[in-house]
Amino acid sequence: MEKFKDKVVLITGASRGIGAATALAFAKEGAKVVIDYFVSNIEPDAESNALNVIKEIESMGQKAIMFQADVRDEIQVKNLINETIKTFGKIDILINNAGIVFDEEYIDKTVEHWNNTLSTNLIGQFLTIKYANKYMPEGSKIINMSSTNATTCFDINAIDYDASKAGVMVMTKDFAQILAPKKIFVNAILPCWVNTDMNKDLPLDFVKKETEKIWLKRFAEPEEISKLILFLTSDDNTYITGSLITFDGGHV
Repeated sequence: MEKFKDKVVLITGASRGIGAATALAFAKEGAKVVIDYFVSNIEPDAESNALNVIKEIESMGQKAIMFQADVRDEIQVKNLINETIKTFGKIDILINNAGIVFDEEYIDKTVEHWNNTLSTNLIGQFLTIKYANKYMPEGSKIINMSSTNATTCFDINAIDYDASKAGVMVMTKDFAQILAPKKIFVNAILPCWVNTDMNKDLPLDFVKKETEKIWLKRFAEPEEISKLILFLTSDDNTYITGSLITFDGGHV
């Protein structure tokens, strides 16, 4: 049974990692999917990665489109929303997944780094919700990706990232209240360590040290997070909104 048949799902940062895994999970359940991607120094292969996701979705017999939009840019976000509405007519589910991180000592962090991080991880989520919610029918769902970097897993070399993800938590609470009269549910997921491209180049000794802090003794897989996302955005979720859901496998 396709639980998301006739649903339209927009996912930012969906060319790889959690975003790509979530796009595929929705498609398997019958959803129409919009893949947002952005080519940058961080992900120079974003377009080809997004195309691979599209091809896999189409191989399931499902509909999907890809659109390049830098969530830091208000005009590009508007264009992303407009293209989604032009193609599918509505947005039932919005997954704010796009994010970046710069790991370096605070003394070397520049205002440009801070602006890029906050604009991508926090302001980008604000913009997509601001412009998408008017096209979202009653019962629609929004998921914001935050992080345990905002609560228990601070990284002194990612002070701007930590701050941005803390901002997402507060904004999620605010939007849950703002959109409650429209019966639009807004929640945030706070992953800890996940096996994604963002973390693939971490030093092995660091990975071992961090794994020991996790009660389940392993990093999460993107597909595991996608399962939580599917529940929170399904019709089975009739009451959870404004929640900050930790996804860390148990963490010291």
